[in-house]
Amino acid sequence: MSDQWTNPDLGAQQISTPHLSAVINELEPVRRTRVYEEVAERIRRLIVDGRLRAGDKLPPERELAERFGVSRTSVRDAIRMLELIGLLEPRQGEGTVVRDLTPDSLAQPLASILIHNRALLAELLEVRKMFEPPLAARAAALARPEDITHLEEIYARQAARVRQGQVAIGEDSEFHYAIAKTARNRVALKVVDVLMDLLHESRERSLQVPGRMQRSLAGHRRILDAMARRDPRAAESAMRQHLAEIEDVLLKPQPEG
Repeated sequence: MSDQWTNPDLGAQQISTPHLSAVINELEPVRRTRVYEEVAERIRRLIVDGRLRAGDKLPPERELAERFGVSRTSVRDAIRMLELIGLLEPRQGEGTVVRDLTPDSLAQPLASILIHNRALLAELLEVRKMFEPPLAARAAALARPEDITHLEEIYARQAARVRQGQVAIGEDSEFHYAIAKTARNRVALKVVDVLMDLLHESRERSLQVPGRMQRSLAGHRRILDAMARRDPRAAESAMRQHLAEIEDVLLKPQPEG
């Protein structure tokens, strides 16, 4: 048995899954000053509640506008908002579809927002300061010889790129990820992975500031030396200092050149 969108102007459009028909029938006219926000919120709730599922295709703008009782511009703005936060995505030849809600799929859109939102960036850096120093201490306590060797290899690659005047953001992220891996906690590992993704654009920009790569390299050296000595307190302190230096660069006006 199949259901259809019933828009007389657009013609009948086949629906592949019955649950979509029930969802669309619940769409009602919007009554709010900032109309597009209400439209976005209603669609967001349907996604978060699982009633609109990953891969589901939204109806055309014109039909959504009629269902909600708003202009097509309001629908378009709502869709753009939901694309920005990673809930929807445009697909060539398919229209707008619901994205799969995974940490990775949500990280990239937020990463783009962070580079322009200093308050949100400051809060994320605060999370790093709460999370990564104790993680470094745990890693120092649990580090095996092969863990230190792996960190030394990453450090050597980062140092080589810095000497060549290159931005070693890959090695920079890999170093922090390796520390989390050494701490032997899968949840912590995933948290660091997401943090690195969220901060990618901000860090890439900050690492181009003159002297920033050298400071990052020096910070990694202090952390690695403390871990090699199996000194948790020193590792925690070194990580805290390193993150303070990162925050100083990211949150203060950057020099030209």
